[in-house]
Amino acid sequence: MKLIGHEESMLSGAEGKAARKCMQILTALGEIFGAEKMIPVETVQISGVSYDNLGDAGLEFLRELAADGRAKVPTTLNPAGMDTEDWRALGIPEDFARKQTEVIAAFTKMGVDATCSCTPYLIGNLPKPGAHIAWGESSAVTFANSVLGARTNKEGGPSSVAASLTGCTPAYGLHLDEHRRPKVRVMLETDLETKLEFGAFGKALGEALDGRIPLIEGISTRRWDLLKALCAAFATYGGAPIFHIAGGTSEQWSPPADAISIGRDEIVRAARALDDGADRVDFVFLGCPHLSLDELREIAELLRGKTVTKELWLGVARRIKEQADAAGITEILVAAGAKMACDTCHVVAPLRGRFDTFATNSAKGIYYGRSKNRFKSVFRTTEECIRLATEK
Repeated sequence: MKLIGHEESMLSGAEGKAARKCMQILTALGEIFGAEKMIPVETVQISGVSYDNLGDAGLEFLRELAADGRAKVPTTLNPAGMDTEDWRALGIPEDFARKQTEVIAAFTKMGVDATCSCTPYLIGNLPKPGAHIAWGESSAVTFANSVLGARTNKEGGPSSVAASLTGCTPAYGLHLDEHRRPKVRVMLETDLETKLEFGAFGKALGEALDGRIPLIEGISTRRWDLLKALCAAFATYGGAPIFHIAGGTSEQWSPPADAISIGRDEIVRAARALDDGADRVDFVFLGCPHLSLDELREIAELLRGKTVTKELWLGVARRIKEQADAAGITEILVAAGAKMACDTCHVVAPLRGRFDTFATNSAKGIYYGRSKNRFKSVFRTTEECIRLATEK
């Protein structure tokens, strides 16, 4: 790789041990993927934040970087393993909370914005079309590339931290035009209305394409809440970290020669595969990816006058909760018995063994509920999830 002055300076150690370590990570990554140079990034979103994933080895790595490493570009964090303020209300063990707090403290020392969310675009980390960024969380990466038109690869924990502390990333993959080109035309032959349907479509799409980038025809919505459900499912079930929507996303390409169709039957089959058919649940989670203010408002209306009888968590970024507080939405949710799970989600919290069967409207949430926490799963609409959470 060809490095320029300040990049060479960081690699030589002239800007500290952390910058040197980070440039070593990035140059090794660039050489693996054949990058010719580094490119500056405008923002970073760091994955690998939960102590449940990091463990003591990861925490020690972050401590070493925090000794003299400082973020060079605006950087936010992926969800942590707990609500960083109200973790006791979510039943998080104290020893876990202590370790997770140390993780957040290390990032804060580096100058990273300690807002923990898988939807950074809802909390101010909003890149413009064409901007080069370095994001880590799979649904956020797909949303950034596909909906926002920014450019990022799916960064791992070390490479996203390295990009933050150096302000650059290797120029390969989805940073380059030739790797963003659609390879297959997908004709959606049915209307999609709910987040459940968009998630089921994302699952069917990801599994059908074997990593090929699609140009999708037949989606007319511009609603971020629906598109983030599609992005999360598509990224989870084998899709590339990018798709294009004909006439609907910032990058427009000519239709590829290869084509497939996905209709109502494929989407129904995908939805059925995500539901274990349980009659009762003991845990309901909404907010994978994290909820928007509009989604919280919708849930509040569904809960108005009802009482939660199961454990109901609402995954949300703290800044969105603060907006909900100001709008009077949180008061309705909490009065009904819902728990605001700020900064975290069921994917990265230490929940295995606490619940048996959970319900969600998220196709991605089902995947990780099953694989990581061994939950039996119920895949239902938002309305049905609230019914399950409030039934006697």
